[in-house]
Amino acid sequence: MARLQTSFLFDLDGTLVDSVYEHVLAWRDALDEEGIELSVWRIHRKIGMSGGLFTNMLLRETGLDITDERISRLRRLHAEAYLKRARKIPPLPGARELLAYLTAAKIPWAIATSGRMETARPVIENLGVDFDSIPVVTRDQVKYAKPDPDLFLEAAQRLGVDITTACVVGDSIWDMLAARRAHALGIGLLSGGYGREELERSSAYRVYEDPADLLHHIDEVGGRR
Repeated sequence: MARLQTSFLFDLDGTLVDSVYEHVLAWRDALDEEGIELSVWRIHRKIGMSGGLFTNMLLRETGLDITDERISRLRRLHAEAYLKRARKIPPLPGARELLAYLTAAKIPWAIATSGRMETARPVIENLGVDFDSIPVVTRDQVKYAKPDPDLFLEAAQRLGVDITTACVVGDSIWDMLAARRAHALGIGLLSGGYGREELERSSAYRVYEDPADLLHHIDEVGGRR
């Protein structure tokens, strides 16, 4: 019997690039522009879910009216604030090496992020990813983002792999919940600020510190040549 091919579907922020806190600060700037007061820790807990769901939850916590106009304005302000920082955001330790290893080993991989292409492109370019050869799925290309499974299902489809043989690598509980709903295996990374226990409770079957640590243990998750 032929061995089933493992594939890897990567979240972006906090998983491959060190951008979580830049997103947090960009959302804080956007909220400040709207005169909305919210603690930074509350913002961080929601990074990784879809932008629309994120703003809905933030506004619900503040008790303010949720209008399409306000949500659209917050999203635009966040993008503007984030893009001012994006070019300086580095890959996480081992991210380039991990992706290079998978490519050399002919192990399929893709990127699936809740961010829109306008904010995702600069940091993906910093990773050196070739958009012509590697599938990149962003929020604006699917109906629903995390914690719904659409992003990962679309990424698997573009790779031409069975989602049930795929490993979803992410740093947040939203990634792990989406992986579980897609019937993929979830691998958690601590590099986005969530704790090991949180990731494991959200269905991560392995948790590593960052991409470098994952590469060091790649044989544990079926990433053999």
